Amino acid sequence: MNDLAALLPLVAIVALFWFMVIRPQQRRQREVVSLQQSIQVGQRVMMSSGVFGTVVSLTDDRARLEIAPGTQIEIARAAIAKVDEPVLGQADEPGDA
Repeated sequence: MNDLAALLPLVAIVALFWFMVIRPQQRRQREVVSLQQSIQVGQRVMMSSGVFGTVVSLTDDRARLEIAPGTQIEIARAAIAKVDEPVLGQADEPGDA
């Protein structure tokens, strides 16, 4: 009985570590994988480096983005950090009237 009581704080620390560190990290990783799999041609995305572009084509592990009119780059699909969703009612590009 005394040995079990000595192990209880260790078990509590491991459980706390699991719920505070490992579990949230796994959830974030699932969200990132889901985002990268749901990307479609024509969407405006932001890469992890902060570069914005429109998806022109997709393969299994790569994407081709148009970052300026007539300028396309090929990137690793994993480099896409988020989908840029424009606010409704705003112009697509700054300076449009």
